[in-house]
Parts: sequence; C-alpha cells; structure tokens
Amino acid sequence: MRTAIILPVALLALSACAQRTQLQPAAGQSLPVAPYGAKSMPDADTLLTPPPQAAPARNVELRSRSEERADDPYDLPPE
Repeated sequence: MRTAIILPVALLALSACAQRTQLQPAAGQSLPVAPYGAKSMPDADTLLTPPPQAAPARNVELRSRSEERADDPYDLPPE
C-alpha cells in the first residue's frame, strides 16, 4: 500500500525536474544595473553566457615524437 503511494509521488516529482522555461527576475525584482560604460542593459541570456576567458577553447596539440626537455634553471634539488 505504501509503495503504491510513494512510487507515483516520486515519479511526479522527477517529471517536474525536466520542465524548463526562460529565466525571469523574481516578482518585484529587476535585473542588475547596466555595467559601467555599457550602452544598453544586457538581458538574462547575455548575463548567463560565460565570456571566452571563463571557458577557453582547448588547444590539443598531440606530439608526434618525444622531445628532450629544455634545461630548467629553477629545477633545483632540495637543500
């Protein structure tokens, strides 16, 4: 009996997790003020998009052969 009640409630709760809507400020609130020097107020999507410096593209450069390491003058043995 208890499982018959818990299972539908759990499925209902999990189905609500997949609902997505546009982000809007809370009722009675507004977006933050425009950044200093900006000509217009950015919208929520613009504010949520990270700049390229926050998530840089990877530079995957595979080595085709081994290479000797350059001498490192700061690689000193412990004293």
